Amino acid sequence: MALTPSIAQAVGDPRRVAIDALAQSNSAEKRQIAEQLVALDFDIATRVIETLIAGQLYRRQADDVVVVVRREGSGYALSDPLTQMGLGLATRREVRRIAVDAPLRESLRSLMAEAQLRSPDPVRRLTAVEEVMAEPSRGNVELVRRLIVGENADAVHEAMETVLVLDALSGTLSSSYNNMSAISAAIWLADRTDPAVRTRLAAVADQSTAAPELRQAAGRSLVKIEQRLANFERIQTVFFGLSLGSVLVLSAIGLAITFGVMGVINMAHGELMMLGAYTTYVVQQLMPNDIGLALVLAIPAAFVVAGTAGIVIERGIIRHLYGRPLETLLATFGVSLVLQQTVRSIFGPLNQSVITPDWMSGSFEVVQGLAFTFNRLYILMFCLALFTALLALLKHSRFGLELRAVAQNREVARTLGVASERIDALTFGLGSGVAGIAGVALSQLTNVGPNLGQAYIVDSFLVVVLGGVGSLWGTLVSGLAVGVANKILEPMAGAVLAKVIVLVAIIFIIQKRPRGLFPQKGRGASS
Repeated sequence: MALTPSIAQAVGDPRRVAIDALAQSNSAEKRQIAEQLVALDFDIATRVIETLIAGQLYRRQADDVVVVVRREGSGYALSDPLTQMGLGLATRREVRRIAVDAPLRESLRSLMAEAQLRSPDPVRRLTAVEEVMAEPSRGNVELVRRLIVGENADAVHEAMETVLVLDALSGTLSSSYNNMSAISAAIWLADRTDPAVRTRLAAVADQSTAAPELRQAAGRSLVKIEQRLANFERIQTVFFGLSLGSVLVLSAIGLAITFGVMGVINMAHGELMMLGAYTTYVVQQLMPNDIGLALVLAIPAAFVVAGTAGIVIERGIIRHLYGRPLETLLATFGVSLVLQQTVRSIFGPLNQSVITPDWMSGSFEVVQGLAFTFNRLYILMFCLALFTALLALLKHSRFGLELRAVAQNREVARTLGVASERIDALTFGLGSGVAGIAGVALSQLTNVGPNLGQAYIVDSFLVVVLGGVGSLWGTLVSGLAVGVANKILEPMAGAVLAKVIVLVAIIFIIQKRPRGLFPQKGRGASS
């Protein structure tokens, strides 16, 4: 019978030879073959041994080739254990299961645990140690005891140490770690926050047959761990608040520029953020094989797209309505509806998913039990970087000087030769471009849809008014403060009531300080 292409390509491969040898071997020989596979290719060995333990490894009767079998309807679907390619269907008579008894199954599990503990990859070793910590066995603990001497990765060494101290907590003197007593082990574990440690300490503290001194030591350690975790939870709450605040700052900072300089209530600001988010989606569609670079390139692209849209809105509509804030509010509200419908016509009414790059996925562990997610950390850093860049632009460029002059006293600035109309257009374009950049950040936290901007427009105005109209520092401080206040209040009052409390607090502050926390300075600022 001719071999299938996937198997024919692997003829002569020592991994293929070892796998096929499993069909004609006894239990002792299967263990030896498994050891050979681990030495040849750990990943392939893991997959083959797992299927062997699960009873899914079969021998095909026609050619004695070993295959993976999964039931499909009345027959069996076959696949190659080496390449995972499908090999068609077979009947029950055409294949025979490779037998695995209970001792061999346990032996293979021990082999895999040992192979993972000896892996050159420290991440894999750490995972294996954590599995031993959760479900210890005498053989695995003794293996950890032997391997800890040569372990050079700090995180793995610390986890191994914890496994041995947990073993000492059992009170078996022959297996104690560095002659550590059970009471000493309970005290030592107070610095660990692993779930397995907490579970074991709680069991000892509640164990009526344990010595009173041991139960007290375990209880004190458990209290210390819970207090430490509570402190970590408070730190994480502040971090989540800062990350939420950074989103509010990003969404409000462009509004602070246009609202502060031009006095325009731009209800289309949220839709300009939406344009930035959709720009990110389009750039990723154009560069599907390099998501990270696409996200970086989306930042200037979103600035250009949203900034251009802002200049068009200012030149076409806003410049005819200066001095009439209610009419600008209605006009920009109409623009927001037009932008939403335009996006629906082009991309459809459904949300679009923007992919998060690998370097923004996962979390960063500061200490055991305290970790910060990368996406929120990067957005917080991005917010501060954007704020610094805008501050430098407004403080150290001619455009910034003219913008500040117009914001403080438009008439005097005109008499000094400042082209206020040009500054208005560029300012509106700058604020809109920054809104587009905010949309790039938002695309990493939520789905991109036509209504994305509506969720942030009210909060953006609140942040701008609280911080002081036209004040970048006020926007930063108020945005971060509102975010932290929301996250602190949510566990106590719920998400909705927390927003209400924050809103009431903002109203109270504005009553006391009508011009915000950081009011503009200048003769014309109060007008």
